[in-house]
Amino acid sequence: MLVSRIFLATVGIVYLYLAAWCSLKPAATSQLVGFDLKPGSGQSEFLVIYGGLEFGLALLFLWPFLRPKQLETSLQICLIVHASLVLFRSASFFMYSGISSMTRNLAFYEWLIFLGAAGLVWKESQITSAK
Repeated sequence: MLVSRIFLATVGIVYLYLAAWCSLKPAATSQLVGFDLKPGSGQSEFLVIYGGLEFGLALLFLWPFLRPKQLETSLQICLIVHASLVLFRSASFFMYSGISSMTRNLAFYEWLIFLGAAGLVWKESQITSAK
């Protein structure tokens, strides 16, 4: 349980950082991942998806600190989100060429979080079923 809390806290804090970074420095962050921000709609979309969505994910992963009984649910959400990211990121590597090192780094961490969440969801389910 403690390992799961530390894991979710770490992931949540990383997402808070990413939300702030993307919201406060959109030109720099968008360029690192290969986006060309167009004034108006492009800037709005980047702020909403990269700032707002990452902020929302951070709150979901940090939620068990306000509602301790939601630990397993937050782990399951983390697993679902990162399984989706891994699936689509992996597909993108087969579909597109010219993938930057920054994108490869993101893929590495997405896989790391996915595998960590999978292991912890399994561990928490074993603890729950043993009760």
